[in-house]
This record gives sequence, C-alpha cells and structure tokens, in this order.
Amino acid sequence: MGFLDIPGLGKAHYHEYGSGSKPLLAFHGYGMTGRQFHVLENSILKDYRVYGFDHFFHGESKLSGWSEQQITAGMPKAMVKGYVEEWFKLYGRQRFSVMGYSIGANLALILLEEYAGLIDEIILMAPDGLSVYKGFDFLANKPAGRLFFKTVTKSKWLAPGLIKGLKKVGFIDESLFNIAYNEIDTEQKRQDVYYTLNLIRLLKPDTAKVAELINKYDIKCRLIFGKSDNLFPMKAAMPFLSTLDNPDVHEVELGHWLVVKQLDEYLVNLRQ
Repeated sequence: MGFLDIPGLGKAHYHEYGSGSKPLLAFHGYGMTGRQFHVLENSILKDYRVYGFDHFFHGESKLSGWSEQQITAGMPKAMVKGYVEEWFKLYGRQRFSVMGYSIGANLALILLEEYAGLIDEIILMAPDGLSVYKGFDFLANKPAGRLFFKTVTKSKWLAPGLIKGLKKVGFIDESLFNIAYNEIDTEQKRQDVYYTLNLIRLLKPDTAKVAELINKYDIKCRLIFGKSDNLFPMKAAMPFLSTLDNPDVHEVELGHWLVVKQLDEYLVNLRQ
C-alpha cells in the first residue's frame, strides 16, 4: 500500500498485490476500493503485479483543498495523467498495463489515450466509457438531472425509494440493489455518491482515438461483459468493438457484478 501525491488533486491511495511481475494499474467500480480485484488470484494476479487505486471518496484517497463548487464542476481530464507520472517517480518509467471495472474503465481508457506507446494490455470489465449511458449523463450533465440528483442525495427517503423503483422495473438486479442500497443509507454515503459522480463526470474517453491507438500499437485488448448486465451491456459497446482489429471479447453468465470468484474460474479455464 502507498500514496501518490498528485499535484492539484490530492493523495491517491493504492493497494499493491498479485504474484506476477508485470505492472498493472487498476481502477475499481463504485463503492469498492483498489483491493476489488484480489478475487482474481488464479488468473489476472498470476501474471500481474496490481496497483489498485482507491477512487476519491472511496477508501483512503483524499482530495486536497477542493471546494464543493470545484468537485461539482468535475475533475479535469488532464489530471488523470498524474496517476502515471507520480507512479513513474516511484517505480521508474516503464511499460505497463491498465485495467478498469465499471466506472473505473474511464480512467483506464484515458490513460491509454495518453500512454498507448507504453501499454501492453488493457482489461475492461463491464466498462463504462465505451458508449453514452443516458442515465448517468442526465444526472451529471443536464441541468434538470443535476438538480434532481442533488435533491435526491440530500433527501433521507428519495434515494432509497428510487433504488427500490429501479429494482422493481428490472433495471438493476438483486446484487446491484443490495450494493446500491447500502451506499445510500446514511447522509455521508449519499454525499459521497453525489461527490463521486460529479467529480468524474468529465472523465470520458475519446473512444475513436482509443480504438485507433489500440490498433496502431497492437495493444492486447480484453473486454468482459455480463450477459444480464443492464448497466453496461455488450450490445452498447458494439460500435466501439467493431472498430478494433483483434479484440478478445467475452460475455459471461453474470450481471454487472463481475469481479467475483466465478470470473476468476472462467478466466483460469481460458488458459487451459
């Protein structure tokens, strides 16, 4: 474990684990920490040494001197480079790979935009960032959506009611409902949801550029989707996938909650 002191941003906490020797910078999903990928011990972790970063408002990462106005305005995309530049200061400038699950995929893709010539592989699981997700876009970028989002997170009853409604209409499954509900049951947790999604709202990769760079540098690209994932399904990513020369694409018998032991077993079986 350690911290990267990123200028103008704050202290990004990271977890270091895995028995492999190749460095892999990893970004987790909402409500988790950089330790999320530890369950992939017999597959990914056999090949890689993971540096898993806690998102801000998660784990031990802390913004430094940011006002609420700055947070809601969003973190500039250029700041994502700070993760790698500060990591280089500790471990030396070298080749590396990136991995992202759900909202964490945005950071992995942005780093590929900036460091394609140094990246060996990108691993994306149930990735955000490959298409516009209308729900998040409404809440984060549309005036009416931003007002609604702020109102919901300030309320003790609106947020739980909304989550229950999403489950009732089948928009989220039981596992996602349990995770989401546990993330909004206190005022502090609701504030963290609001701050997190506002902070990252500008962190959207240029998918056309990403695809061009993956093809140009022949970067190994592994993408994993859940067949019953209603948040970031494979069908939404098809326009992006169709522009890649040799993507390694998998659709597994899981929902959005992908980083689990079953995925580790699935990946192990691919190696045999």
